[in-house]
Amino acid sequence: MPQNADRRFRDDHRTRWYGFASMHLSQAARDALDKLRAVLAKEVGPIMPRAWESATMPPSVRETLASLDLMRPEGVAEVEADSTMFSGFRNYVLARTDASVATMHNGQSGLFRATVRHGGAPEQVAVLDPKVRSFALAGAFALTEPDHGSDIAGGLATTARFDEAAGDGEGRWIIDGAKRWIGGASTADIIAVFARDVADSQVKVFLVPSESSGLSMDTMVGKAALRPMQNSVIRFEEVAVPESARLREMNSWRDVNRILRVMRSDVAWIATGLQAGALDAALAYVRKREQFGRSIGSCQLVQEKLARILGNLTASLGMVVQLSAQQDAGNYVDANSALAKMQTARMARESVSLAREVHGGNGILLENDAARFFADAEAVYSYEGTHEVTALIVGPALTGESAFV
Repeated sequence: MPQNADRRFRDDHRTRWYGFASMHLSQAARDALDKLRAVLAKEVGPIMPRAWESATMPPSVRETLASLDLMRPEGVAEVEADSTMFSGFRNYVLARTDASVATMHNGQSGLFRATVRHGGAPEQVAVLDPKVRSFALAGAFALTEPDHGSDIAGGLATTARFDEAAGDGEGRWIIDGAKRWIGGASTADIIAVFARDVADSQVKVFLVPSESSGLSMDTMVGKAALRPMQNSVIRFEEVAVPESARLREMNSWRDVNRILRVMRSDVAWIATGLQAGALDAALAYVRKREQFGRSIGSCQLVQEKLARILGNLTASLGMVVQLSAQQDAGNYVDANSALAKMQTARMARESVSLAREVHGGNGILLENDAARFFADAEAVYSYEGTHEVTALIVGPALTGESAFV
């Protein structure tokens, strides 16, 4: 291959995501993503190894991201800013720096905002969504429970009981139960709590202030992945909220599933960006590391590993871009979202492992970045639908027979 062609290929890797974006996003949207990348490189990336080791998220990270107004960037049309394609590329750029940073922002821009937008009545959305976009109202998404994760659809145990006689004439809901693995709860103003109505056994969603009487939480410790991202165990003991706190368009598990479709595509983009970050770390290392009197970047086995990472990354990008294009066209299919999440997270696991391998023993040091991506891929592989559960969403779409009892 001619030397100038080699250079073009190297340059194409560094901007490979941009080539996909140029086909699907406006120049204003690409400019917003470029600005995000620059800010992440200067202000966020350098502090994340220390944040990972201390298992704390520096407040400056959230403040920096909030100041960029990433959910409605200047110059980007509203319809594009709210598109799955733009939010996907945004998650990609964030995860390329750090998966915890992407997960934290997506907790607000994806999980919580999607719950409000898809679960709220129009008048509720009109009031709440601008506050969510600006981070003036910080939220958390509380679905998973101590004893129910993959089986949450049928096993959700947190209950809500309506007391018609209380609450200034509108009635109030009494919530009891517990939630676990709730990201961002410790810094949230409002927690979107999924609970089963004792009257009709249907799942409903309530916006519960984090300082409500009867609500308590503890930060989970000892995590081996997504360490800077704070997760909490939350307990509800007769927590009372007014009827106005119920999101009125969320009245069954079918309604909840509308949100989960969007979330799985978000995680697929994060899994893809994580691979790009791992490849960046691997390339930076092999270019400076020498063994046996030569750069390890010239070694055949090292180049084979790098090529496999790039293959996984490119395949993942193609999948998530196609998924987002379909969803923005109104074609939401559970099996498509599940397939993308399952496949990109599986490829991410291999990619980060290969990236760590090319570092040798230095791959376990946070200063070389590969270790963060290596560990965080395990969390991405499991959250918002494990590999097995997503496979069992895809399987019935192929066979016409449900594997769920």
